[in-house]
Amino acid sequence: MAMSDPIADMLTRIRNAEKAKFNAVNIPASKLKIEIANIFKNEGFIKNYKFIKDTKQGILRIYLKYGPAHSKVIFGLERVSKPSRRVYVKSKEIKPVLNGMGIAVLSTSKGIMTDKKARSENMGGEILCNIW
Repeated sequence: MAMSDPIADMLTRIRNAEKAKFNAVNIPASKLKIEIANIFKNEGFIKNYKFIKDTKQGILRIYLKYGPAHSKVIFGLERVSKPSRRVYVKSKEIKPVLNGMGIAVLSTSKGIMTDKKARSENMGGEILCNIW
């Protein structure tokens, strides 16, 4: 059966794996998911990620990050733009997530980027998700 929202599936798998205190989670891979994982890594929300080839589309393995005493690093993860309701913003309308404590991931004409980078490059786009 085809998945209607693969990005929401990715975020839900990360959220559930972190709640269960897993060290890693496997997700069906795509170029967009790899770009989102790269942003999460650069912003310090996950340890690392790895693309594993298989006979189908490949697997994206995300290694989750925890603080001291196995405390959470990701406190919230939400999908903003959905297939049923797309959310587009101009560069001036991009608001910081939790007053700058989190990030928003945007899909722009120059690729996938964080809200801070989009504001600095004066780019608008579709808000994919928020993480804090």
